[in-house]
Order: sequence, then structure tokens, then C-alpha cells
Amino acid sequence: MAAPRTFIRYAPPSALRFSLWIALGFLVLVLDQGTKFWVEHAFNPDTRIAVTSFFNLVLAHNTGAAFSFLSDAGGWQRWLFTGLAGAVVATIVVLLWKHNGKKLFSFALTMIAAGALGNLIDRAVYGFVIDFLDFHAGGWHWPAFNVADIAICVGAGLLILDELLGVSRER
Repeated sequence: MAAPRTFIRYAPPSALRFSLWIALGFLVLVLDQGTKFWVEHAFNPDTRIAVTSFFNLVLAHNTGAAFSFLSDAGGWQRWLFTGLAGAVVATIVVLLWKHNGKKLFSFALTMIAAGALGNLIDRAVYGFVIDFLDFHAGGWHWPAFNVADIAICVGAGLLILDELLGVSRER
């Protein structure tokens, strides 16, 4: 008698890979939202915990985009960045479905989508993005950031690497 068929065993490979990329993105999203929840509930806005001589934990509310760009624009930027993030995530999901067999490309897309979704959730729920990682040296501070920002930067860097590797393979 034949073994019973299961969905996972007989699912088309692309559907299985797509599901795995979505699961990875969900894990990054949970890490992002979990750390932001902890910081938002454990810190006061003026709290600064020195972890090392070059790294602090802080609580910062960013109403703008990267590096607080447009943070003092009056409020319309919340809806612009929310809509933009939604469009980016939707586009990435389509690209991920179509190209989920390309590992580096798919990993990069997954990181960008998870990060964009993490910051989108913050904007929709709070009206700002919660940042808490503060690196500094010699009196200079890099703008505070979060796990979602790290995921977006890693994903963007990997997209560039994927393209460079693709170009070198074509030669």
C-alpha cells in the first residue's frame, strides 16, 4: 500500500520555496517587532543605556524616513511612507513568487520586505518608527535604527551583490 500523500511532500517546488521565504521573513518581522515592543515598554524617551564605549540603547521615535529625513514635515510623510512601504512589500511578494528559486535574490527580497513591513507596522500603529540602536564614535552619532533597518540594508546590499555576480556570470 502506498504512503499517504501530504501537501508538503507533493507541493510544487516553487510553492514550497516561496513558503520558506515567507516564513523567514516572518521570523525577521517577529524579531523586529519583539525588540521594538521591549524597548518601547522598558525605556523612557530620555533613556540612554551605554552598552559599550561606542554603542548605546535608546528610545527614539522617528516620524521621518531613513536618518529622520522629513521628520519635521508636518504629518503627511506618515501616509506617504506607509503607502510606499505597502507598494514595495506587494511588489516584492510578486517578485519572490516568480523568482523564488534564485537563493541570493530571494533572500535579499525577503529581508527588504520584512524590514519594510516592520517599519510599516510601526507607522500604522504608532505614527512613527521605533528606533533604539545608537552607534557613536568621537562625538559623532549615527542616527538610531532598528532590526527592520538592518534587514533592509542587508537586503539592499545582497541585491547589489546578486546583480554583480549575475553580470560576472554573463561575461
